[in-house]
This record gives sequence, C-alpha cells and structure tokens, in this order.
Amino acid sequence: MRIVLASSNPHKLEELKSVLPSSLELIPQAYFGIDAPEETGLTFVENAIIKARHASQSTGLPAIADDSGLEVDYLGGAPGIYSSRYAGDNATDEDNNAKLLEALESAGPGNREAKFQCVIVFMRHALDPTPMIAGGTWKGSILHQAKGTGGFGYDPLFHLSSLNKTAAELSKSEKNSISHRGQALGGLKKLMFAEPGIRG
Repeated sequence: MRIVLASSNPHKLEELKSVLPSSLELIPQAYFGIDAPEETGLTFVENAIIKARHASQSTGLPAIADDSGLEVDYLGGAPGIYSSRYAGDNATDEDNNAKLLEALESAGPGNREAKFQCVIVFMRHALDPTPMIAGGTWKGSILHQAKGTGGFGYDPLFHLSSLNKTAAELSKSEKNSISHRGQALGGLKKLMFAEPGIRG
C-alpha cells in the first residue's frame, strides 16, 4: 500500500518508517514536488488534517500527517503549534532552542516542566469524512543547555528525569518506544490494521 507522508522532514520519515510495517510504502511529499500548505489551524489536530488532506488531494494517494510540538507550562503552553517556527518562519532548530532558553531565563528550577504532544492522522482520500486520529504525550523538563547529539528539534533540551537523559541522548529504538510520536504511531497502527483492506 502506497501512502504519501505529508512532510518533507527526513527525521520524521525515518521515525515513521521504523515503526510502521514495511508492507506500507511511505513516500514523502517532496518526492511528488508538493509544497507544504499553510498551517492555519489552531490545534495540532486541525493542522495535521490540513496537511494530510493537501497531500492526498495533490497525489490521489492515502496520506499520513502528523503535527507535533512542545508545550512549556511556564510559557502558557508555548511554543505549541508554532514549535517548528518559534523563532521565525525560516528558523533552524538552533534558533528555536536559543529562543526557548531565552524565554525561560527567569524560570526557577520547578518551573521548567514541559511536554511534547503529537497528533497523527491517516486519511484514506482527500474527502475522507472520518480520518483516523491518534495522539501521544511525552512529559519532561527543559534544561539550561543542550545535551546529546541525536534526534532533532528541541530534543537536546528535553530532559527525562526517569532516565536522566535528554531525548537527544536516547537511541532511536529507545526514543520510538516512549516518545510522543511513538505513542501516536502505535495508536494509529491499531486503528489502521483493524480496518479491512489494510494489512501489516
């Protein structure tokens, strides 16, 4: 089964391929020359649906899209849906991390709690009125400086007290087993393979 991934992020493609069965051929939208749509939603769910519908409409294929982000309690849930562009539309991971650390300069030790959120959507076709939706939440806290070289985004700042590691210090298999995206993918797999016509 060929499915378009409504993202051109190679890290996301790698994470999804490592969790979903190889019987599903996941093709990034960049392969088809598709530009990302404007994310006009106010929630992770809305933005994931916008991206999935756009990719499916452009290719005629079923589509998977995720929308994810970091919510910091001290910042009222920011950067949230704006996580990837927190420091501007063309911001790098380093830019976003620097802005986050600056925003948390006045936060005390007990005020750096945060959580990663992820919503993943599967649309059978562009007009699918009942897309499959699954989500995941990963709790941690924000360090004062980056640690680790793995992962991407805010991973080097996201500390897991139970493991005494950042997300960037985890192996790929460790991360996939506990991360917000891993949780969401696990939920989506159950939904997809419960439907006739989709096999793992």
